[in-house]
Amino acid sequence: MNLKSLNGKLLVVVKVGSSFLTSKHNQINKYKLQRIVSQICRLKKSNINVVLVSSGAVVSGMHLSGYSLRPKNIIDLQAIAAIGQSELMHNYSLLFRKEKIITAQILLTPEVLHNRQRYLNARNTILNLLKKNIIPIVNENDTVATDELKFGDNDQLSALVSVLIDAKLLIILSDVEGVYGLEGKIIKKIDEIDENIFGLDKGSGKQTTVGGMTAKFAAAKIAVNAGIAVVIANGSKSDILLKLIESDQAGTWFMPKKNKISGKKRWIAFSCRSRGKIFIDHGAQLAIIQKGKSLLSSGISSIDGNFSQGDLVVICGEQGNQIAKGLVNYSALELEKIKGVKTSKIEHILGYKFYDEVIHRDNLVVLE
Repeated sequence: MNLKSLNGKLLVVVKVGSSFLTSKHNQINKYKLQRIVSQICRLKKSNINVVLVSSGAVVSGMHLSGYSLRPKNIIDLQAIAAIGQSELMHNYSLLFRKEKIITAQILLTPEVLHNRQRYLNARNTILNLLKKNIIPIVNENDTVATDELKFGDNDQLSALVSVLIDAKLLIILSDVEGVYGLEGKIIKKIDEIDENIFGLDKGSGKQTTVGGMTAKFAAAKIAVNAGIAVVIANGSKSDILLKLIESDQAGTWFMPKKNKISGKKRWIAFSCRSRGKIFIDHGAQLAIIQKGKSLLSSGISSIDGNFSQGDLVVICGEQGNQIAKGLVNYSALELEKIKGVKTSKIEHILGYKFYDEVIHRDNLVVLE
């Protein structure tokens, strides 16, 4: 993949994992940190914008707090992350300042990206920082996250940030060369992320980190479906970031989908949390998938969930398979009353009619 052939200034997200940053003494390896910072600075001098998504807060906090193993409960994790995040950013800030580059800390939670206005605010902030030649360093806000709200790993976060800012490439640096096939050899290129690819994860067994290849595959799937190329590579290799920009000979590359969606539909597809499900009949499914139509009340067979007007819902076929996502114009309570009926009868049943469509095509994304 020739990245230099792309039009405009190249925008890259670099994700640095805890498995790569952690030394054999279960603390942040400052030498590796320095090497990554040095490469990012060289990329900037080559007119390439970089957003850094960095793990390491928990590992930093564990070392400072005397923990040898990652705590199991969320309260201790939040406390350790609070200690470690400031230490992590301090180390990054010192290294970048030696290169006369300013950094900015961006802490995100899933609920920020689920909310459309906050999503746009986060996007605008990051893009504005890049215009000012500042390096945004993104991490999950572990201090306020809970089990129900956590991204689960920074692999997913890095993919969502890539979608958020419309990056061209997501580089996931780890402690492995790439994705190993069943024969023990590195797979150079992956065109489709299916169950066979997920089956290649053998697990790492590490006690200080989370994630693993399954998390990376899931992150890559989000990014490539949004039209963003992804590469998983060994961060310890000399000048790895520079080499990945120059050629596709290192690591495992995941090819982006050509039918790229943009703007609001990207948020609907990848960042917004669903609040319920709408099950539709075969005719409505064909209308949505093959004819590009909106969802009407007449095609709805059943409802699942307690959602409100404007919430995101998943549209499912007769077999329960997910076929689309969209922002709904009527609440679950209202849809229970008008499901299966013609649009012309909505006002008679409800006493009002906000919209003809339950989900307008402009607010609907078909899932592959």
